[in-house]
Amino acid sequence: MKPFKAMLFPDQGRDFKAKRWLKIILRTGHLIGIAGMATYVLSDTLITNWLFYIHLTIASGVAIMLLDIWSNGIWLFQLRGQAIIIKLILFTILLMTEQYDSGLFFGMIVISGLIAHAPSDVRYYSIYHRRRIESLYNINNQPRSAKKCYFD
Repeated sequence: MKPFKAMLFPDQGRDFKAKRWLKIILRTGHLIGIAGMATYVLSDTLITNWLFYIHLTIASGVAIMLLDIWSNGIWLFQLRGQAIIIKLILFTILLMTEQYDSGLFFGMIVISGLIAHAPSDVRYYSIYHRRRIESLYNINNQPRSAKKCYFD
């Protein structure tokens, strides 16, 4: 059996033939869930089946996250993974409040937009390693991208 580090953090990312289409379908479901939640959060009006939209958002978001971690656990150290963890914390706070806070809701959308459309040197940046990383192996031999890194 492979050591835990090798299973969670492969040198090369894992892939399969339909992965791209699966992520597109999951993201589409996630957007539908967010749209349904937005109706409730922004209008403060209970819509029919609002719980369905929350469950769809959670299920699709967790599925996307698990797929990214399975592909390569390095995602957890990269800014793109850290942004999702922050969104999960905000989402948990949002669900725990008596009256939904539109500020938290918009905060999650802003984080999503920024990280989704940021340059790859930002998305793949590790706050722990203070550089862009694509593998936990041979970090010192990976290209530093110093000229393109926005955080150094």
